[in-house]
Amino acid sequence: MWDMEAARAALPVVLSGFGVTLLATVLGFAVAVVAGLAVALVQRSAPRWIALPVRGLAAFVRSTPVMVQLFAVWILVPGLNALTIGVLVLGLHYATYLSEVYRAGIDAVPKGQWEACAALSLPRRRVWRAVILPQAVRNVLPSLGNYAVSLFKETPFLSVITVNEMVHEANSFGSTHFAYLESFTLAAVVFLLASWPTSLLVRRLEARLAH
Repeated sequence: MWDMEAARAALPVVLSGFGVTLLATVLGFAVAVVAGLAVALVQRSAPRWIALPVRGLAAFVRSTPVMVQLFAVWILVPGLNALTIGVLVLGLHYATYLSEVYRAGIDAVPKGQWEACAALSLPRRRVWRAVILPQAVRNVLPSLGNYAVSLFKETPFLSVITVNEMVHEANSFGSTHFAYLESFTLAAVVFLLASWPTSLLVRRLEARLAH
């Protein structure tokens, strides 16, 4: 049976965990955006002896569970703060997916843009910064938004390395007060209220950029 008193007591605890969840999401996605672009550029422009190991490492990270990666880093780097480990692991894990998103965006830039830059003898750095990347990023913005929502929904994995994110706090409250139904339901509602508007915004952005 639903206990309203337990739900009222659980709400502040769940919301305090949501603050950690939101912080991990924002920082983790910032890492993913920057690292993913770096991986995409290395795979496309770096010498083969650099690009191939980076491609292999990205494939390995992309193909292994994020929970295993969290445990591995947590055990191998015991002096590092758990939240820092969570942010880095989530960020680098999603960077491998975003690198493919960026690659698709770069490939979608019309060939004539490259030819025009070559005809104008523009420096390679300026070609990327002023011509190619702005168009590529515009092409992939909806996909970036979808991956941001996906990363947000994977933050509960951080509880396995003792990060006090929202699900961890809900579980702690439930075990202490024997109110798992109330605490986990509230956590689910907060996840829904936070991710659903973002998903709608991403869809609107995708529809707008399609025209």
